[in-house]
Amino acid sequence: MILEANQIYKSFGKLPILRGVDLSVDTGEIVSIVGASGAGKSTLLHIIGTLDRPDSGRIVINGTNISELNEKKMSLFRNKHIGFVFQFHHLLPEFTALENVCIPAFINNVGKKEAEVRGMELLKRLGVQHRAQHKPSEMSGGEQQRVSVARALINNPSLILADEPSGNLDSENAASLHQLFFELRASLDQTFIIVTHNEELANISDRTVHMRDGEILDK
Repeated sequence: MILEANQIYKSFGKLPILRGVDLSVDTGEIVSIVGASGAGKSTLLHIIGTLDRPDSGRIVINGTNISELNEKKMSLFRNKHIGFVFQFHHLLPEFTALENVCIPAFINNVGKKEAEVRGMELLKRLGVQHRAQHKPSEMSGGEQQRVSVARALINNPSLILADEPSGNLDSENAASLHQLFFELRASLDQTFIIVTHNEELANISDRTVHMRDGEILDK
């Protein structure tokens, strides 16, 4: 088991967002989290990804209880063990595709040459190696999203968290991205937790978790 979240509570002011969420995910599993807007899906994903802390509860990722880490150790853990793919690619506009992919590796103190070799391998695997020296404004939305997936993979993370990854893509590019997740699982034994409104992606996932009003409906 790569993730175990127990009794996660989170409120913003007096507004409860998560109400005792339990979620377990096995290594190599592709799990979709679905539900109406405001159900708590993205909040849960951000807490699992250590971008936010719960009010209470316990989260263990790859054997590490991240709830016990201070901010510095949590930041280091996040960089090494968690990759993120967002709806809006969040690529830095002043850097090339390869430079964007390599940034997490540089933060992880990987040498420039080693990071660039790994980055080019990932861009090639994802079919966008020809865009390595192009800036985001010179790439299509589908190409930018593949670059963001390569960036998420650069440090060989234990877990990939994706928040509406195909929400900004047309149907053809969305289907291609969904297929890519399964190819990465097959070749890298990668684990994905995906927040999505895309019914096609939810239907082909290994498991679909439904949320409503800050709770998981199917245990």
